[in-house]
Amino acid sequence: MRPPRPDSGQSTPSSVSRRHFLASGTVAAGATLAGAPAGAAPVLVAQAAPVARGFDPADPALKYDLVIANGDVLDPGSRVRGRRDIGIKNGQIAVLSTTTIPNERAFQRYDAAGKLVTPGLIDLHTHYGPLISGIGLPSDELVPITATTTGVSAGDAGANTYGALKHWVIGQARTRLYAFVHISSIGLAGGLAPGEMLNIDYANVDACAKTLAENPETVLGVKVRITDNVVGTNGVEPLRRAVRAAQLAGKDFRVMCHIGAAPGRLADVLDLLRPGDILTHSYSGAGNNIVQNGQLIPAARAAKQRGVVFDVGHGGGSFDFTVCEPAMMQGAHVDTISSDIHAVSINTPGYPTLPWVMSKFMALGLSLEEVVRRATAEPAKIIGRVPGLGTLAVGAPADVAVFDYVDGPAVEFVDTRNNRKSGTKRLVPVLTVKGGRPFGVPYPFPFVY
Repeated sequence: MRPPRPDSGQSTPSSVSRRHFLASGTVAAGATLAGAPAGAAPVLVAQAAPVARGFDPADPALKYDLVIANGDVLDPGSRVRGRRDIGIKNGQIAVLSTTTIPNERAFQRYDAAGKLVTPGLIDLHTHYGPLISGIGLPSDELVPITATTTGVSAGDAGANTYGALKHWVIGQARTRLYAFVHISSIGLAGGLAPGEMLNIDYANVDACAKTLAENPETVLGVKVRITDNVVGTNGVEPLRRAVRAAQLAGKDFRVMCHIGAAPGRLADVLDLLRPGDILTHSYSGAGNNIVQNGQLIPAARAAKQRGVVFDVGHGGGSFDFTVCEPAMMQGAHVDTISSDIHAVSINTPGYPTLPWVMSKFMALGLSLEEVVRRATAEPAKIIGRVPGLGTLAVGAPADVAVFDYVDGPAVEFVDTRNNRKSGTKRLVPVLTVKGGRPFGVPYPFPFVY
């Protein structure tokens, strides 16, 4: 069954109230808010429009390196939906054609008839750091189940280990990778335990700021975990230091703050976050959370209103349907959908691959277009370094995901607190292309990352 088009006016199986809060949308991850305080995190408004390089897409003699033909293209970032042939040349999108591109104009051709075609997924919270952290996974090996062409390492490395992440992980992956540097100089070398912030001396502000400032091409900001068994008696001091490090490094750096069972009041954590900073595990049911007694706490509403980005970060213990649904209904709508995939979480019943997490949000009532936007165009705004990233615009990187969009029969989705929700719609990866090169199928010479 083909899903309703975003502008079709067709109803979804959600209730009127849910439909209302979903349609109301959210403060975009890249929106600018007036009145931001001095030293506020950057909120990148828009990227420069991509420009096709080295060829004329209108040239009828142009031969494409790869054509993805006959797909049902959904690109929220460019507001494109419908049947298209995608022509790829020199690692970038050369054309989106409503007519068929002849076979003789393609070196390689993939027939996506009956498939959903989107920009390659962008996962804002991953642990793609094998040999760097105790929970790291290899990004390229996961592509068949993640459809992720761009991932962000969420604090696997700190100042003392970032060089290893940059050269041995980012530098050797086909997947486009960025990172948040942990405020703890040792990063997540020990895995999830013991807590890397039990010793506050690891939170070296100057070393962290230096790492950010010297690596702006790959580093997005500072990661910090604020959970009682991670920080011990240090409370929110690691977060204060993370904010200070981001400020010292310059205006282009954000803080990504992990919440679980927060030490003390969760409001004390939320109040420290600046416009553009990222709250990850926003809908966690572990200990303190943003919904108390069925109500969104005032500090969470205030954070959302001033432009804090609400990220999912599903993971193995950080996503609760009973927190997420009322939070979104009451004003804390999801901004970015991310997986928090790592060596522990991938083996949990919640199965946090990004397409599966996106499917859970369709079970919560979001439309297909909404979940794709929150896993492509919105996280691309936060990255803010590659024109056209997260879209299929002409001149954009040729990062493409092809899915079976399955509608029925119903399946049961499980969160990390063993709550269950039934849904019929899900995304099943079929083919992933990064920079014009498909994963898992023969590729032409020369091969480049």
